Order: sequence, then structure tokens, then C-alpha cells
Amino acid sequence: MSLRVKFFALIYDWQMAKSERAGLGSYRRDLLADASGRLLEIGGGTGANLRWYGGTVKSLMITEPEVSMLKRLRRKMREQSRDAKALRAAAEDLPFTDNSFDTVVSTLVLCSVDDQPRAVRELRRVLRPGGKLVFLEHVRSDEPKTGRLQDRMNGLNRFMVCCDCNRATLRTIEGAGFTVKRISHVDLPRAPKFVRPSIMGTAVAPGDPGYPAGTELSAFST
Repeated sequence: MSLRVKFFALIYDWQMAKSERAGLGSYRRDLLADASGRLLEIGGGTGANLRWYGGTVKSLMITEPEVSMLKRLRRKMREQSRDAKALRAAAEDLPFTDNSFDTVVSTLVLCSVDDQPRAVRELRRVLRPGGKLVFLEHVRSDEPKTGRLQDRMNGLNRFMVCCDCNRATLRTIEGAGFTVKRISHVDLPRAPKFVRPSIMGTAVAPGDPGYPAGTELSAFST
């Protein structure tokens, strides 16, 4: 584990505090109202989502690939007396059998995985048919000028905060076979312009007759 990753874990909560207060916390709250059943959260970081999981969650498993983040996550779980399990694992290689979960949560994670298409295919694999992928991710802007700025700044952003700010994440989710049922385009609060464009929504894994093909998308109220 590099010193850069250790330092990033050390300052992460401080770095994100203003954004959380300015609206990111509200995004998490609204998003995770959709989370229920047997739940897996990938890239749990320092545990920013823990407070927003409600009584509809029957079991909670959280993965985190970085040891320094995992230590802080487990500490927060103890502080909040959260009935959950946390283990070290990368999103690209999840140690779970097929169809293990009802819901998978990904918040500000798919920007940092090494192989995004592989990671999303893994999320589909561990979800039951008709299971939900609940996501909040910053993405490449559809506005050409902003998109070009993101492309120019991406190398620096990757070095500073360990993520790519210009990924076409929605396209990756759809390309893995998910049907997006709920989507909103939002700005990441109190963030540099080149990392503000974000999406939050719910996508459904194939196999649920309750979600026929062609159902119109709905949006979050933001």
C-alpha cells in the first residue's frame, strides 16, 4: 500500500466534509431509501453511507480494497453499533456466489476501479435476477466544453484523489445488461468544476418480470 493511498484515507472524511454538508449527504439519504434486503456496498471507504441505511436492510456486507480505508470503516461501524460485515475485496473480483444479494450500492466508487466494465459485470453476477444496483457516481459531462476540461484534468485528478473524473459510467452500466429505472443528473456539491457532473439512480439486473423492457425512466427529486 502506497503512502499516497494511506494519506488519502487519512484526509478523506475531512476532504469530503463540506461536500457532505452542502448536499452530498442528502443525495446519499435519498438514494439509499431504495436500498433493501440482502445488501452489498462496494468500496465502502470510511463508512459515509452507514448512517443512511434503514430498517428495510436485512443484512449488510461492505467491501473495501484498501487496508487503510477498511480500518476506518470498521472503526465507524463499531462507533455506530452497525450490524454489518466488512471485508477486503476489489469490485472486479467479489468473493461471493452468484445471485447473493438483493441490492448493490456503489457511491463514488466506479470512478476509481481499475477495470470498470469488469467491476460492473461482477455487480450483475452477485445480484439476484431483478436485483437493484443503486449508484451515485461522478461522470464525464455531456456538455462538450466541460467534457474536454475533464479530459485535460483527469491525469492530475487521478494522481491527487485516485479516480478518473471522465468515465462514461452510465454507458458501462447499461452495457453490462442493467436496465436503468431511475436517473438524475446532479452536481457534486463543493467540488471542482471538472468533477461536479454526476449521476444518481437505480438500475435493475435482468430477470424480473416486474420491470418489463421499455418502462419509462423516473427521476429523483433534487
